Amino acid sequence: MSLISDRLSRFKPSLTVKISQKARELSMKGEKIISLSSGEPDFDTPDHIKSQAIDAINRGFTKYTQVDGINELKESIQKKFLEENNLKYNTDQITVGVGGKHVIYNLFMSSINQEDEVVIPSPYWVSYPDIVSLCRGKPVLIETDSKNKFKITPQMLEKKINENTKWFVINSPCNPTGTVYSKEELFEISKVLINNPHVNILSDDIYEHIIYGDRKFYNILNVAPNLYERTFIVNGVSKAFSMTGWRIGYGAGNEKLIKSIAKIQSQSTTNPCSISQMAAKFALDTKKTFLSEWIKQFEERKNFLIDFFDSINEFEVINPEGAFYLFVGCEGFIQKKTPDGKIISNDVDFAEFILTDSKVAIVPGIAFGKSPYFRISYATSLDDLKLACEQIKNSISKIL
Repeated sequence: MSLISDRLSRFKPSLTVKISQKARELSMKGEKIISLSSGEPDFDTPDHIKSQAIDAINRGFTKYTQVDGINELKESIQKKFLEENNLKYNTDQITVGVGGKHVIYNLFMSSINQEDEVVIPSPYWVSYPDIVSLCRGKPVLIETDSKNKFKITPQMLEKKINENTKWFVINSPCNPTGTVYSKEELFEISKVLINNPHVNILSDDIYEHIIYGDRKFYNILNVAPNLYERTFIVNGVSKAFSMTGWRIGYGAGNEKLIKSIAKIQSQSTTNPCSISQMAAKFALDTKKTFLSEWIKQFEERKNFLIDFFDSINEFEVINPEGAFYLFVGCEGFIQKKTPDGKIISNDVDFAEFILTDSKVAIVPGIAFGKSPYFRISYATSLDDLKLACEQIKNSISKIL
């Protein structure tokens, strides 16, 4: 009898975590590694939010809370949805978990049966397919390409839906591509979903507030309110408030699902951290005056990187409309040789070469279901990005 569960054979450890771990190991050996692999803002959590956490500790707010979040935080989430998204939820339709990933895991664990299918556009956030597989479901991928900015069309979605389809996942702005769906594009996609009433929608809105230029964020419910009962929204405070380590995510949707999620959470984490919940409540309740400066810096970094990769013929890059990632094609380097004679056969080889030779950590595109690409996070300083690009340019000049 095997000690390890069979379910673990359904997926592999996160490549983003693997790359980050390898970069840390090199750093511990004394190497100076520039990490462009992690999906977290380099800005500190704003002081006014941190002060509320300190106040919560001093007040003794350090005990167990309600399983799926304190009511005060749920009320702040309720207010956020109404004021920012024009969506009405009562507190019984809201759950709070230990990060957005945890909420998604709880959602799929509480709703997916064996062989239920979940349609996921590719490239995708690394954890979607593996969470589905862990929950004994079947991930069904919609392949996209750079010609359409990695967006799906209604026709592409329609082809993937069958009687076993239970969920469709949409992530806008998207990790890893920065794609943002317009109001018109969402409306066309919604027509397909309206015609398939057995399909539920997971809308991952975690990058909602990180959008460039005059583009606006729309949730699919803003264009198709009749999908309300079938749509589950996931969001959190990690990205917009630089609170990744605080581990607070939240979801809103069908009340039966919320109760099922609470049942699972009661037997796993019990409740999210009390102190983090209080900090998240205050974050949602106050104006995001800091965010415009953050976005300005993100955009400056983005533009620098686009100019750099555009200047090298072997790279292909599209201008992201949101989030803080660049998804870069590296097909021009495939089947070429590194200085030690090794053939670069795929994007994993390319990423490993860049890490060992340039001392820059990037994530191969296969982690997101798309090769040969790699993802760069520009949630780091412009100085580090300039140095990283200089070192990458030096390394690729050695490739034959």
